[in-house]
This record gives sequence, structure tokens and C-alpha cells, in this order.
Amino acid sequence: MRTACYQDLIEHYENPIEHACDMVVGQIFIANGWTRPEGFCDSAWETVSPFVMALSHGAQNLYDGWMKNSRSAMISCNDGFRPVSFLLEALDEEAD
Repeated sequence: MRTACYQDLIEHYENPIEHACDMVVGQIFIANGWTRPEGFCDSAWETVSPFVMALSHGAQNLYDGWMKNSRSAMISCNDGFRPVSFLLEALDEEAD
């Protein structure tokens, strides 16, 4: 859904790295339970996978109805310098 980059925090706290993230706004991934979709960031998957698993098994109204769509969640990866926000939505059909 969205990426952010906090350059001031990077300059102040992070050791220089060449490459941090391959996520692109607009990408769509379909997960089948605990299986990480191909091309999905390993670190981000560790953050979002519990929510993916819950939604894929029928969970609704996470955090007492925080989302307008009861079968969704907006979750960000754990990179405090370059967070990526993901909209997770349960599908009606079965994944392969």
C-alpha cells in the first residue's frame, strides 16, 4: 500500500547498507496460510504472517473492529527506517 523512508533516522542511526528492500507499491501477493509468497520480503513476512494466518482461517474484527473491512488488516513491516505498509485481505476462494 505504501512505503516510507526516514532519511534523518537513517543518517543518524543506521550503518550504511547498499540494498534494503525490494517491495514496490502496487505489488499483489497471494499467500496460502504459512507459506511465504515468492518475492515477499523475509523480514516483512515474519511480521505479517500471523495476521495472514489468522485471516486465512476466518478471523474477523481484529482488535475489536479496527478495520472497516472486518476481514482485513493494515500491517507494517518491522523496518523502522523504511517501513512498508501492507493491506492484508482474506479471499473468498481457496488458494492453491
